[in-house]
Amino acid sequence: MNKIIVLLVLLIHLTDFETTSDQFITRQGQISFFSYTSVENIEARNNQVLSIIDISKSEIAVSMLMNAFVFKKSLMHEHFNESYIESDLYPKATFEGNIIDFDPLALGIQTKIIKGKLTIRGITKDIEIKTTIENNNGSYLLTGDFEVAVQDFDIKIPPILAPNIAKIISITFRFEYQTYEK
Repeated sequence: MNKIIVLLVLLIHLTDFETTSDQFITRQGQISFFSYTSVENIEARNNQVLSIIDISKSEIAVSMLMNAFVFKKSLMHEHFNESYIESDLYPKATFEGNIIDFDPLALGIQTKIIKGKLTIRGITKDIEIKTTIENNNGSYLLTGDFEVAVQDFDIKIPPILAPNIAKIISITFRFEYQTYEK
């Protein structure tokens, strides 16, 4: 849980601040997920995602509170946090990774792969994410989507509900970064 906080503090404080233009931050990144079911689709959005990138090192770190997801129905929010994610025990999800072959000076749009470690419910998995990176003269926009398997993060679904919850969850993200200023 505190790993990402330590990582973010280290990224910020151990980096040479003479090159602060290499660090970018967003405190209102967006992550949403979608689960198709035959009964009712499940979707939620979290607009309070913290992320930092260091473009000189092509590193990215993401942290989000799991209970910040907003659902259309409050009962879905309750079940998500209490029964499936157990956000009282695992309040955060994190991602730490590297953007492969990233050119921070290239203006316009680049499509790149981010390789890293996703941690949900205290379980860490290696993943690769195809992302679009747009450089707009000193600000960066990262967007993309990927899928995760429910079983990979030991999310227990009661057998009676198993047909109503997808085994693969689609996740999309959008991070608009600005220069980090101390």
